[in-house]
Amino acid sequence: MLRSAFGRTIHPVASEPFLPTWPSLAQYKVPDWFRNAKFGIWAHWGPQCQPERGDWYARGMYQEGSDQYNYHCKKYGHPSTFGFKDVINEWKAERWDPESIVSLYKQAGARYFMALANHHDNFDLYKSRHHRWNSTAIGPRKDLIGGWAKAAKKHGLPFGASVHASHAWSWYETSQRSDKSGSKAGIPYDGKLTAADAHRIAANPAGAQTSPNPASAWWQGLDPQELYAQNHPLSEHSDDNNAIHRQWNWGNGVYPPSKEYCENFYNRVIDLIDQYDPDMLYFDDTALPLWPVSDAGLRIAAHLYNRSIKKHGTLQAAIFGKILDEQQRKCMVWDIERGQSNQIEPLPWQTDTCIGQWHYDRRVYDNNRYKSPATVIHTLIDVVSKNGNLLLNIPLRGDGTFDEKEAAVLEGITAWMRFNSEAIYDTRPWKTFGEGPAAENAAPLRAQGFNEGKGAPFTARDIRFTAKGDILYATLLGWPEDKIAHIKSLPENTGRPTRITLLGAPSPLTFNQSNEGLHITLPNEPPCQHAYVLKIEK
Repeated sequence: MLRSAFGRTIHPVASEPFLPTWPSLAQYKVPDWFRNAKFGIWAHWGPQCQPERGDWYARGMYQEGSDQYNYHCKKYGHPSTFGFKDVINEWKAERWDPESIVSLYKQAGARYFMALANHHDNFDLYKSRHHRWNSTAIGPRKDLIGGWAKAAKKHGLPFGASVHASHAWSWYETSQRSDKSGSKAGIPYDGKLTAADAHRIAANPAGAQTSPNPASAWWQGLDPQELYAQNHPLSEHSDDNNAIHRQWNWGNGVYPPSKEYCENFYNRVIDLIDQYDPDMLYFDDTALPLWPVSDAGLRIAAHLYNRSIKKHGTLQAAIFGKILDEQQRKCMVWDIERGQSNQIEPLPWQTDTCIGQWHYDRRVYDNNRYKSPATVIHTLIDVVSKNGNLLLNIPLRGDGTFDEKEAAVLEGITAWMRFNSEAIYDTRPWKTFGEGPAAENAAPLRAQGFNEGKGAPFTARDIRFTAKGDILYATLLGWPEDKIAHIKSLPENTGRPTRITLLGAPSPLTFNQSNEGLHITLPNEPPCQHAYVLKIEK
């Protein structure tokens, strides 16, 4: 019997028919439920939402002179005396109500739900049996993944967990630094603290530099190195804040993670799977976690797939990974961050994006910078037309609530889906994804995505297609001023429709067809906002 470093039993992984190799994982087939769902919502929520200063806070607060560093020093104190471990301790999630939140997401049309299980900050948001730094023991003292999973099950939504912690090893290297100037120059930040330092601080609080309240040393009994994972030399170019992007695939000089680190990550994810039975795992990694320096990600994938087959009789699980090569796209679902493919992809894929910052940022609220309902709806329509799904994050505050401007975005999505969801759910791509200026001026993908908003804006001339049996849905991404929809992709030699309706409108529409396309007369007023679905029956 295997045991963890904490003396707890390590459960054996499920085995066969999938083995932890790329050729074996290439047997994978995306389940129909995912292909039919099209739209999911993500709670990308953790302790980095507590400061309300945006994404990658637990890294940026250790970058001297950065916005997040300056904000942290003003709000909490210097990172030599108040580190991210102390932000975690202040986070209480006191107004979190997962059932009501997931209910609203389902009303908005979400057909699956994803929750953050940990981020690069390396803090597990569940009752982890292999990591003491978790939300049931510190901070909220709640099983957040357990609460999300229960709410998703109650509302009949497939449940997923997103796992980002594999990169804490290099991501947290900024916490090993110290200021280069000023009154705190040379005083180390808290990233190298160990369990022994808590006893030292408690014994000599007057000389402590490493706790906001040295007399309490609240983290006695915990080893900060289990959180920060910085008991190793710095990677090459670690002083360059942007180097981590070039080293994301565990290359270009990143210091190799230890076997102990890789195996601990593996055990934590297996524990997550076995305790909470997720239908999906999202990895914020190139391909799979820790690949190619470790096979931990391959073993995790094989375990989830085999476990799903054992439970359902057929494979019903999905794993998401980024920057996949041709073989890897056969093994899991290709995820594009903040971007879209420019063609119909032969295999199902997913876009993940956010209406603001990934972690809550008060400035997005104050400056009215959330995506509009129209932007979200247009993204959904475009992605689905190309054989993709949309996973949308609505960032929550530290207390577990979203603000009224975010609620308005959700309400706009809800209203549109109420009229038009049949053109989204259960559809498949048509022979072409669409037509119009935006399709002709699309921006190329960059790295894991990031072409969102880079192309031509959508207009009434932009149309996207989906199909369901003999029904073709043509969605106009604007309302034509002349109230005529011109569809070039349907000239008279493609066959004459028997009936055309506008979803949400009471009567069939009149139309004519020529060599130039199909021309449909629209009502005087649109039945909804943002996008308008023509249901074309053969």
